Amino acid sequence: MLFDKVKAFAVQLDGASAGAEPVFSGGQAVAGRVLLELAGPARVGALKLRARGRAHVHWTESRSAGSSTAYTQSYSERVEVVSHRATLLAPDTGETTTLPPGRHEFPFSFQLPPTLVTSFEGKHGSVRYCIKATLHRPWVPARRARKVFTVIEPVDINTPALLAPQAGALEKVARSWYSSRGLVSLSAKIDRKGYTPGEVIPVFAEIDNGSTRPVLPRAAVVQTQTFMARGARKQKRAVVASLAGEPVGPGRRALWQGRALRIPPVGPSILHCRVLHVDYSLKVCVDIPGTSKLLLELPLVIGTIPLHPFGSRSSSVGSHASFLLDWGLGALPERPEAPPEYSEVVADGEVAAAGQSPFPPLQDTDVSLEGPFLAYIQEFRYRPPPLYSEEDPNPPSEAMRPRCMTC
Repeated sequence: MLFDKVKAFAVQLDGASAGAEPVFSGGQAVAGRVLLELAGPARVGALKLRARGRAHVHWTESRSAGSSTAYTQSYSERVEVVSHRATLLAPDTGETTTLPPGRHEFPFSFQLPPTLVTSFEGKHGSVRYCIKATLHRPWVPARRARKVFTVIEPVDINTPALLAPQAGALEKVARSWYSSRGLVSLSAKIDRKGYTPGEVIPVFAEIDNGSTRPVLPRAAVVQTQTFMARGARKQKRAVVASLAGEPVGPGRRALWQGRALRIPPVGPSILHCRVLHVDYSLKVCVDIPGTSKLLLELPLVIGTIPLHPFGSRSSSVGSHASFLLDWGLGALPERPEAPPEYSEVVADGEVAAAGQSPFPPLQDTDVSLEGPFLAYIQEFRYRPPPLYSEEDPNPPSEAMRPRCMTC
């Protein structure tokens, strides 16, 4: 049979290696080939290719139409973000063409739209991209091969909006059996809104417990998936990282001076899709016995382009310095100071006797850090150099005779 003559039929992308597939973004070209291996001569009607990217959401909800009548309401919506068709093999004359036995390759290439949605798999929706090749032959069912590829839309956190600090404050009266037991207040702040997976979020918080019972502060990074269809919304939340503080006793106050909360490998934020969103937030809460917890939420954006060491970094360092000053964690010198002499910092005898570099050795990276994972760079406020002048500030004395050029 002709079906038995097809030994292999697959779609392969250029740039793929062992165990790793290429990742694309909007505006890039997707190139590859369709591989067909035949055990003998075979007649082929056509070889067609289709690339598709689709965002799809679906969920159901139970409804009640009366005391004993119930029904299920279905919500579904889809958006096509990529659609490409091509014919890789078509006979010039007649209905079929005969291919000899062996290995055949049919290259293809197409351009992705400039703006796409990051690949995503959720409980009630997904964003998927795939390439499907279909081999049409006479008198036998069509043979199909499918290849899924990943798209990650870049999210740059080096923007003023994502480098701005985020802060908030809340308070709640602790009650028990309709009687007031004191006021509990919470204020929290982070140095910026945008982060990338693997980074550490230093959490600054102040918990003031004016109640008569101990309270427990906690913090977590929460992912919120929002699915939208036919004017309705469905949300699913998940905690991706968390930390718990020490209990704060009655009438006491606690400070978090940069408690480290590391972001695990998670997908980036999806903010510009019509049928689904993926948002992140930092939730700082205080568990109050006998009362609903005090919850403060700060928005986050998980990006794909990390913080630049230069350029936008300078604005981040400046905002970070003012951020620390606002919380009383650093101070700049009030008066400019002249830079110290080199001899005051390093003595020649000490360097010669030690026979090593004057710079102190780096700390062992295996040692766990109890304090915050922060680097605070103070502003350089040394005296500037004197202004340039055409007049010599140290003119030669009159007793010195000018030297003749012919002597």
